[in-house]
Amino acid sequence: MTADSNEPPATEPFVAHGPARRSGSILLVLLIATGIVAVAVWLMTIGRTQAQPYILFVLALLATVGLFNLFALAAGIIRFSDRTSDDPVMGRIADHAHEGLVVTDSRGHVVYSNAAYLTLTGAAGPQDVRPVERVFIGNPDVSEAVFRLLKAAREGKRQQEEVRVAGHEAGQGGGQGRWLRLRVRPLGEGKRDARYAVWSIADVTRDRERQEDVFQELRHAIEYLDHAPCGFFSVNPAGEIAYINATLANWLDYDLAEIGSGGLKLTDIVSGDGAALLTSIAAVPGEVKTEVFDIDLRMRGGKTVPVRLYHKLAFGADGAAGASRTLVISRARDEHSDPERAAEVRFMRFFDHTPMAIATVDRGGNVVGANARYAKLAQGLNGDGGAAKSIFRAVNPRDRGLLIAAINQAAEGQGDIAPVEVMLDGPKERSAQFFVTTVEKDERDAETAIVYMLETTERRALENQINQSQKMEMVGQLAGGIAHDFNNVLSAIMMANDFLLNAHKPTDPSFQDIMQIKQNATRAATLVRQLLAFSRRQTLRPQVLDLGDALSDLTMLLRRLIGEKVKLDLVHGRDLWPVKVDVSQFEQVVVNLAVNARDAMPDGGKLIIRTTNVPTEEAAQLANKGMPAADYVKIEISDTGTGIPHEIIDKIFEPFFSTKEVGKGTGLGLSTVYGIVKQTGGFVYVDSVPGGGTTFRIYLPRHHQEQEVAPEAHAGNGAAKETATADAAKPKPDLTGQGTILLVEDEDGLRSLNARGLRSRGYSVIEAANGVEALEAFEENNGKVDLVVSDVVMPEMDGPTLLKEMRSRNAELKIIFVSGYAEDAFEKSLPENQQFAFLPKPFTLTQLVAAVKETMTAN
Repeated sequence: MTADSNEPPATEPFVAHGPARRSGSILLVLLIATGIVAVAVWLMTIGRTQAQPYILFVLALLATVGLFNLFALAAGIIRFSDRTSDDPVMGRIADHAHEGLVVTDSRGHVVYSNAAYLTLTGAAGPQDVRPVERVFIGNPDVSEAVFRLLKAAREGKRQQEEVRVAGHEAGQGGGQGRWLRLRVRPLGEGKRDARYAVWSIADVTRDRERQEDVFQELRHAIEYLDHAPCGFFSVNPAGEIAYINATLANWLDYDLAEIGSGGLKLTDIVSGDGAALLTSIAAVPGEVKTEVFDIDLRMRGGKTVPVRLYHKLAFGADGAAGASRTLVISRARDEHSDPERAAEVRFMRFFDHTPMAIATVDRGGNVVGANARYAKLAQGLNGDGGAAKSIFRAVNPRDRGLLIAAINQAAEGQGDIAPVEVMLDGPKERSAQFFVTTVEKDERDAETAIVYMLETTERRALENQINQSQKMEMVGQLAGGIAHDFNNVLSAIMMANDFLLNAHKPTDPSFQDIMQIKQNATRAATLVRQLLAFSRRQTLRPQVLDLGDALSDLTMLLRRLIGEKVKLDLVHGRDLWPVKVDVSQFEQVVVNLAVNARDAMPDGGKLIIRTTNVPTEEAAQLANKGMPAADYVKIEISDTGTGIPHEIIDKIFEPFFSTKEVGKGTGLGLSTVYGIVKQTGGFVYVDSVPGGGTTFRIYLPRHHQEQEVAPEAHAGNGAAKETATADAAKPKPDLTGQGTILLVEDEDGLRSLNARGLRSRGYSVIEAANGVEALEAFEENNGKVDLVVSDVVMPEMDGPTLLKEMRSRNAELKIIFVSGYAEDAFEKSLPENQQFAFLPKPFTLTQLVAAVKETMTAN
């Protein structure tokens, strides 16, 4: 039990009774006897002998004191008591108290006890008084309580215990059990080893019996409530079911014992958005409101039960809602017995379950009534419940004027009010469309308008995605068209530049200028390739390379991209395995990830790029979804930035998904990374900790050289070096040849340069500006053409159509397509199983004649 803190502190020790009273009586007797003896001795001495004067004086003094004590006691002038109190009334109160009181000293000896203590402990008289710990010896339960009380007394603390004892232990004659309350209070509270301790014993049996009676009545009430013919439940402010009776649990097919363990929420038993109706009630502080709702409750199996709720909710002085008290009545009987009531219930059911939020408002925009969907929407907008009170609070302040104007039109009785498209007010960016209609004239005092609201957030997001997609497609088409035209211009520049290089020696003063033109033309060609990659009109052209070398070549570009605030750290693994990737596309992957890392570190940080080999055994132990066990080369790109939130990390590779502001990102960066890596046969994964940085891990399959080299090329490192040196020492290949070539190109300047270059290598060239002219020239030469070199995109007749016509006349005809686009841009328009060579623009003279000779000499 708990310590008793209601006892008043003692300032004086109790009046000594019992043994203390007996000691006072003995002292009194001794004093009287002393007086009598002194008087007697004095009389005898005077009568018989002559004593010394000083003896006579002492005897006289003792006699005088004795006689004075006798007269004083007789007159009540003095009284003897050991440790008497200043107030004798307190002593009498203690003597006649209903509670048993006993005072013990530090050794446990009783120094005082009242009559009630003797009765409660069954003591025969004052000589039979025992301390509390000795009264209940033999009763383990009581002994434990007494032990705790003794311990508290020694520590200077108050303590209280309630114990049940048999009748004889409680001073009763029978064996009926009794409840006693034991208390201890040290004198000098708070001090250890107090000199005295005050104990009290009170019989609380009747109090216990009254409590038991109240408990039984409460149990009967709960039992009645549990099995009442209607349901009942209570919901706490957190939305959790605090109580539900057995009737409602049976209706909903729930186990009452299971519900009692907690975990059931209001949203679990209310169908649709009905829970929002119950939790959106607004009231003034201190008010108690009761609302009636016709909604459907949801059974555990998913079925619904139509009910009427009498929902009572009390609000505290601070305006906070307390636990609800809700009475649930089944609507099944009402619908059968009262058709009008059934119609009303059906209407309310449709009203609350419609997917559109509906509210009736007065002229000031205050919500008079609303369905469940609007109540749920209002809860999600702002936490102060303002949207549930005023419909204007649901709208962003900058758009409220539009809704106010529409409701004013409804107040004036106007019809055909145009829908209002607004942004909603809340922590997230949400939009909605409001439809406002007026009510009957005689009802406008209470309700001015009916407002239907349809949230358009998802629709707007979809429209924005479509617009973004269309914009990117248009930009891609524009970029592709520009790239195609640029390729034609660059091809002419590079072809003319080759002619100039052939006509000038390295010692000529203008040779360096010509080389500068060649380098800039090559850089321009790289930019054009990026435009084609952006427009998705360039296929991957993989080649075997070392990732360490490729990343080292990117170092300067990456440092310029990430800026001075971000530190770049490259950590290359030893003896990296070769991989087969498109160099430009791989560079694009690294650049995209580096730019994202830079944006995630606005205040600076560290970008780390690591490369390492991952053998099959290690790959098998990785928990990478969808990645088979094989040899890989891993590229790990880590930053110390803001990280990616967990709720969006699964969406970052989706096209057009971006967390950047509008106009600052296309949402294609990571989707492009994913597409290029997957197209290369690799895998990409991401790990991120919000506030702790992000790591992208790219696994590219190891390329085995034996798949492409001849068996005799398998030699040691020394042999490989010797072979490479021998190849470098070989003279340039002979690119001259003989034969008739039909050159089809719609750009006159480029066609002239290409023809000149081919003729310079010994070929006979027939020129044609388009497909129609090419067919005519083909017919004039009776099909005696060894090779056709044709552009793809041409007026009147494009390259694939020309191929079909010529192959119908000569099935063995060889053809090379040249284009600023990749072959997949037109490959689908070709007949199946058609063979052709492809040369992408821009190209040099050497590349052109090499492709021509390779095609003509091929079987």
